[in-house]
Amino acid sequence: MPSVVGLLEQRELAARCRVDGLREEADRIQAELAVAELEWQEWMIARRRVDAVMAPDGGSTADTEDVPDPRAAGGTSAPRDSAKPKSQVPVWREGLAWSVLSVDYQRILQALSDRDRLHQGPLTCQEMSVMFGLDAVPAKVEALRSKAKRLVARGWLAEPAPGRFMLAKAAAARGGGS
Repeated sequence: MPSVVGLLEQRELAARCRVDGLREEADRIQAELAVAELEWQEWMIARRRVDAVMAPDGGSTADTEDVPDPRAAGGTSAPRDSAKPKSQVPVWREGLAWSVLSVDYQRILQALSDRDRLHQGPLTCQEMSVMFGLDAVPAKVEALRSKAKRLVARGWLAEPAPGRFMLAKAAAARGGGS
């Protein structure tokens, strides 16, 4: 008859093997999940691009955005012409201040204004995402690209080369706009 200690050791060894096997399976599933999430993000980006191309007005159907203003919770009253969540990006015109745009758009304009002031070239959305402290993952980069394209369509930015953005000459000549 086997000893009690021997039986416990056998069961402990069996449990340890099962735990190791389950950990390996969990690691494999985590890796598979990460790949699937990246693939899903790429399909979502492709879908947005197709929607933009297929839109009857040339891709400017997404005029509104759900961008909550984190400073709104502070209780300070905003200037009368400041942007509210879901506000539209107006077409640029002389005398229009940056404050009519949401914080995200103002941040893009400020980054490109700084580049223009330092006589540096245009920026890609990937470079902007790194500047803003965001992960340079496709979802974040595409969100920035969408905003930058919207600013180009409204005359705030220029796109001298595909995917490279800078302030539009008229907006840059104004010297900041905010």
